[in-house]
Amino acid sequence: MSSYYQLIRQEDQKDGTQIAYYQPSEHTQGAWNPMEQHMAPATGIICAELERYSPKENMRIGRISLDIYGLIHRSETKITTRCIRPGKTIELLESTFEANHRVCIVAHTWRMITEDTSAIEGIEDPPIPAPEELPYWKGMSAWEGGYITSITRHIKVAKRKPGKGQLWLTNPLDMVEGRPTSAFVKLMGMVDTMNGVVVRQKGKFTHMFPNLDLQIQLYRLPTGKWLGLDVQQQYGKDGIGLSSAVLHDVNGPFGHAGQILTVRKVK
Repeated sequence: MSSYYQLIRQEDQKDGTQIAYYQPSEHTQGAWNPMEQHMAPATGIICAELERYSPKENMRIGRISLDIYGLIHRSETKITTRCIRPGKTIELLESTFEANHRVCIVAHTWRMITEDTSAIEGIEDPPIPAPEELPYWKGMSAWEGGYITSITRHIKVAKRKPGKGQLWLTNPLDMVEGRPTSAFVKLMGMVDTMNGVVVRQKGKFTHMFPNLDLQIQLYRLPTGKWLGLDVQQQYGKDGIGLSSAVLHDVNGPFGHAGQILTVRKVK
């Protein structure tokens, strides 16, 4: 299969609730457990559902907040999306991601009214070197899983050290079999990779550091197929860490992302 997911069926209900069932391919396989889905494509398929949920020309997504309830089982997946706070200028959407008969992820998304603010536009995040100027990086081959395999040959690095780095990544796959993948869905479907590209530990891991969430804020919608990550990873002294990144496309920075980490000794 040349995609991360295959659509099984859709059920759009009269009250506006949107339900879709997907079969995850081997390309969604996670790095920690062969029977799990990686959070990156899981985020992408949620964003695909958000993108098709009652679109409005004068509104766009400004923030996506995803909480991970536990292992994202690699089996038939059900995504239910509904509006829990309607409004003319802002609205809050909720997406519930279920697999193996349990809730795995709950996402809350603010969709916001747009207007022309070019007269006061201002971005402080600095750009990073363009991907075409950079060498390919093979460092992700240390990780296992179908998702990592799908991007391993498509990563370029500007600079990197344990805990901090600048990288670009892309992949050759559609998010959904037979359906065009927008730039928004493609790039959102790789953001979670940030937790694995600047690992602070060298050699064999002494500690695991899975993330419990993924927070994404977008001050503009992304374009193109390359996602740039200016990322840093930090561990505290009491088992809690943070991965954070400025997000870039080929036109420059477009937002921020963050993940809280549970840092635990490998047993």
